[in-house]
Order: sequence, then structure tokens, then C-alpha cells
Amino acid sequence: MSSTFHDLQVAKRGMDAQQAALYTIGHNVSNANTPGYTRQRVSLETFPAYPAPGMNQTGTAGQIGMGVEASTVERIRDTFLDTQYRDETIKVGYWDARAGALEKMEEIMNEPTEDGLSAVFNQFFESIQDVASHPSESGARSVMIERAEAVGDTFSYLSTSLKTVQGDLQNERDVAVTQVNSLLEQISNVNQQIQNVEPNGYLPNDLYDERDRLLDEISKFMPVSLEYTKSSGNASATSEGVVTVQLQTSQGAITLLDGKTHQVNAISLKTNQDSYVTEIHIGDEIRNPESFPQGKLKGLIEASGYIDNSGNKTGVYASMIDDLDEMAYEFVNWFNDKHQQGVTLDGDTGMSFFNEISQKEGAATGIVIANKIKHNTNNIAAASSASPGDDGTGRKGDGKNAQLLAQFRQQGLINSGNQAVSLDGFYQSVIGQMSVDAQQANRLKSNSETLQGAVEQRRQSTSAVSLDEEMTNMIQFQHAYNASARMVTMIDEMLDKIVNGLGTGGR
Repeated sequence: MSSTFHDLQVAKRGMDAQQAALYTIGHNVSNANTPGYTRQRVSLETFPAYPAPGMNQTGTAGQIGMGVEASTVERIRDTFLDTQYRDETIKVGYWDARAGALEKMEEIMNEPTEDGLSAVFNQFFESIQDVASHPSESGARSVMIERAEAVGDTFSYLSTSLKTVQGDLQNERDVAVTQVNSLLEQISNVNQQIQNVEPNGYLPNDLYDERDRLLDEISKFMPVSLEYTKSSGNASATSEGVVTVQLQTSQGAITLLDGKTHQVNAISLKTNQDSYVTEIHIGDEIRNPESFPQGKLKGLIEASGYIDNSGNKTGVYASMIDDLDEMAYEFVNWFNDKHQQGVTLDGDTGMSFFNEISQKEGAATGIVIANKIKHNTNNIAAASSASPGDDGTGRKGDGKNAQLLAQFRQQGLINSGNQAVSLDGFYQSVIGQMSVDAQQANRLKSNSETLQGAVEQRRQSTSAVSLDEEMTNMIQFQHAYNASARMVTMIDEMLDKIVNGLGTGGR
């Protein structure tokens, strides 16, 4: 026979189990707006029945139920959705960094507008045409000098502005590396806390949430794979254990965080004197920038510039700065060459219009009008030296050389691919490529964000706290608690009858 107090114990277990469920509901409701929080649920299980099977069991008609117990408090989370979300987050991080960099570049280049380089070139070559039509007029010559100064100023402004934003991107890149290393340290600290709790048989759900939130954060910067190792001791069968974080590259996986030893292999960037990335160090491993996987960090490295496998500078801003330098270099040298072949109003030849530029690097910031031209408009060589005039001197006022200078824009000067293209054609291709790249980055960013949002919506439908659902569960467990409490009252009345009512007959 079971104890007289059997039902009292059953009711007590019922109250304890429903109370644990109500505590958990309160925890869920309190954290309904906490980022990264996963709703929790008490797992209720039937308490082992009495008597237990055995050769010497108590003789009863059958096993009698012993009530309920709250076995574990578990998170409601789908790891498959977590993996999907992090995969999409990698793409969002990469394309967001690339789109942001290209958006700033488009603002600087400002094409096609009346303030862009193309419009300034138009004004300059129109002024050359005016000199060709009126070669002896000082006013037309002064305007040509002013327009030439505007060309130099615009080249310098564009190059300087691009380098300023490039420097900002390099700083953002370095901050991203610091963030990644900080996240790895935080994950390691949470790992250690989990390892201290799990061997005691508990499930540190809030620590699991914090670790998953950190893993979501780090997935913006680079693709990582996770490997879980169970804790020793009296760990629950549903415990997650500590996590090992690895970086997936085309040359193999690299351990960023060893969950067993808690060792963090920090990431560092090796750069040259211009702050272009030459190597990426991960612990004792070295990777070149081109082999580094997609993510926000790769997007920032590509935007700010790096040294490729061939030893050349490359990247979004590096390429545009180099293109401007090449345009400026070819423009100044060709223009000087043609100008030196002309004749000034004073009959001189061999006059350079711009100061000489000896190398392409930095040419965009080095376009300066020669002092002889700037201080004396007569030194503009607008005439041709091909035939003498009536007075035996060069034809100083025929404007033929100015006509040749005005045709500069159609000359095939710059090598692009396997052919020489004009200044206009080269600049149009550069701006066109920038626009195509920006459009592609914005499109893929939008697509990735849409997919990420869809996965996040499915993940939230599983893991997020629904206040309506929690209120419904609260009423359900409250009624169950009240019913168990009513059982205690009923049993108390029964015991009172046994203790105080039996054996009183005939008194």
C-alpha cells in the first residue's frame, strides 16, 4: 500500500512543476525585447511510478502514479535556421561594405553633372577652340589658362578626396579586425562560463543565447564553422558544450578559437607603407588577401586596397586613384608634346604648357601650369611652325596648333586591354565600370538582405517570445497550480477526518 500522504506528495510535485513553468514564463516575458534572447520552455515529465519493478516489490493492484516533475528548462531554437541566417549574414556584410564604398566614390566623382571632370574637360577644350579661332586675343588665352587650372584642380580634388575616403576605409578595416578579435575573446569567456555550469547538470540557456548572439555578430565579418564538444562531469544529455570556431578559406580551415583549450588565434593585417594589405595573419597561419573568404572584412579590404598575388595594387579605390593618375600623366605629357611643337606670339617654340610629370603615381595631384604660360599669355603656342609668314617669322597667329590641341580628346592615348583609347573613351569606361559595380553591389546587397530577413523571420517565429502565447500558457499553468493547491486542501480534509474523526463513534 502506498503512504497515506501519497496524494499530498503528488500535489506538492504538481505545484512545484507548475511553479517552475510560471517562473520560466515570467523570464520569457521579461526578455521579450532582449536582443538574441530565445524563449524557454519547461520540459514536464511523469515522475517514476510506485512501486518500481522488482522481485521484492510491494503487492499492489498495479503501479500508482507519483505525479509530475520539471526535468529541464530548454531553449526553443532551430540550429538549421541559425546556419542559414549566418550564411546570408556573410553575404550581407560583404556587399554592404562594397556598396557603401562605391556609393561614396560615386558622390566624389559626381558624374554626369556640370561639376564633374568630364564637364571641366569640356570647358577646357572649348576654350582651346576659342584660341584657335582668335589666336591673337589675350582674353581667349586667359580663359584657356583659367580652364586649364580648373582641370588641374579637379584632378587634384578627386584624387585627394578618394585618398581621404580610402584612409577612412582603411581605419574601418582595422576597426573590423579589432571587433573580430574582441568577439572571439567574448565567445571564449562565455565558453568558460558554460564549462563551469554544465558539469553540475544545469543548462545555462542565457549563456547559450549570448554565445549565439556573438556568433551571429562574427558571421558578418567572415564565414565560420562551428564544432561543439560536450562538457564532462554530470552534464545533461541536452547540453551544448563548448564551441570551437574555425575560419573557412579556400586553402583550408583555420582555428580561430579552440573550445577545449580556450586559445584564441587573433587576426592581424600586415600592410605596406601606403596601408595596403599584403598579408593576413591568423595565429601562426598566413593567408594572402585574395584567398581570404567573403564577408565584411573582405569587402573592406577590397575597398581600401591590397596587394594581389602578382604584387600589384588593386581594390576599388586603388584602381580609381591609379586610373586618374594615368589619365593625368598621359594628358600632361601629350599636351606638352603638342604644345612644344607650336609657336608662341613671340615666335618661340619648345614651350611646355604644364610642368613636366615624370611618373604616373601621384600625377593627378601634380598638374601645374608652367610659370611662363601662367604669367604671360603670349607664350601659349597656338600657331603652327610648319610655314613662315610674310615677314619671315613663324605664322604666329594662324591657330593651327591650337586646333591640334583641341583634337586631343579623340587621340588614342591610353592602353586599355589590347587597344589604345582616347581620354574621353577611357574616362567613360572608368565611370561606366564604377556605375556597373555600384549597381551590382546594391542589387546583391538588397537580395542578400531580403534572404536574410526571410530566414530571420522564420527563426523569430520559432525562437522569439510571443506575449499572447505566453499569456495563454500563464493562465494554463496558473489553473494547474491552483488545482494542485486545491488537492492539498482536499487531502488536508481527508487527513483531518482520519486523525480527528476515526474512532470517535459512541463517545
